[in-house]
Amino acid sequence: MLTLVLMPGMDGTGYLFESFISALGGEFAVTTVCYPKNETLGYDDLEVIARRLLPTSGNFIILGESFSGPIAVSLAAAKPKGLVGLILCSTFVRNPRPAFKPMRMLAHVLPVKLAPNIIINYFLLAPFSTSFLRSALKSAISQVSGPAFKARLNAVLSVDVSAKLRAVQVPLLYLQAAHDRVVPPDAGSYIAAVYPATQVLTIDAPHFLLQVAPDEAANAVKSFARDILRKRIT
Repeated sequence: MLTLVLMPGMDGTGYLFESFISALGGEFAVTTVCYPKNETLGYDDLEVIARRLLPTSGNFIILGESFSGPIAVSLAAAKPKGLVGLILCSTFVRNPRPAFKPMRMLAHVLPVKLAPNIIINYFLLAPFSTSFLRSALKSAISQVSGPAFKARLNAVLSVDVSAKLRAVQVPLLYLQAAHDRVVPPDAGSYIAAVYPATQVLTIDAPHFLLQVAPDEAANAVKSFARDILRKRIT
């Protein structure tokens, strides 16, 4: 059975993948990467953690959501044995908001976890917010320390794995949220420009694409995987 390695957004808990995993219907063996909840780690350290969780046998696909996109690309660029595909969801390979880069030093002091829920929901869930999704998001965020969030925000402001993306040699699917208020459309366009073989699929969802549209996302992932396996057989 093909394994799907899920790499989470900035909360890093993996908790928010539940509905998406359910929608996959058991078609994959699923490995969920989780990051330390209290450690102030950047992309390099988190990549080491994720690498240890990659399957050691059989074929697998990596799916990097939001914050984890650069880590997923870095892992794929290293060409681990068994990797047959890469999926990037609502994500980026370089700072998606360059205008915010001068604020990098503020990432150490900004009260990330104290941002009002209404603001967090606006950027991550609107206009598809529901009480269930708001509760799930609040629960995931509550598990992670403020310093850990700040370290991850700081990492986003300075990341650029464009060169590593060029080294990827497996099929790439980019799931783009039509109503993303965090990652702009040009982040996906840039990925497709750097890696022309990228398949881009736009889904009617906010930044939390996998959580708001789990069925549509799952169908896209299953179709992508089946196409890979079919081509490998022929």
